[in-house]
Amino acid sequence: MAAQGGVVFQEKVARLISRRDGKPVLKPNRPLVLRDAVANRKLKRGEATCVTEMSLLMACWKQNNFVDGLCFEEMNTFYACVEKAQMKNKSEQGNFQGGYLHPKQATTLLKRYPNLRTEI
Repeated sequence: MAAQGGVVFQEKVARLISRRDGKPVLKPNRPLVLRDAVANRKLKRGEATCVTEMSLLMACWKQNNFVDGLCFEEMNTFYACVEKAQMKNKSEQGNFQGGYLHPKQATTLLKRYPNLRTEI
């Protein structure tokens, strides 16, 4: 009995979708075609880097009346941390970020290989 109900449901869906009775009853509100562009959304911001090194440098400056020469070691540590973070950021930008393409990269790929503009 349950199988008969499933068949009736499938026949009803097939009737609603079919074009033999004219236009289909189930009508999409947008064309069923992919666009050649992706919404340009900002990616999530990463975590703050070098915060501890920066706070140590600022504490040293405050103790020494903002004389750079007396905080040479803290400055070197902070700049080394910044360089390391920039190198890491550059290497991540070239690759996929978390398995996703950047929206600009996706749009350029979609424009290079455009979709057909007719519905299936």
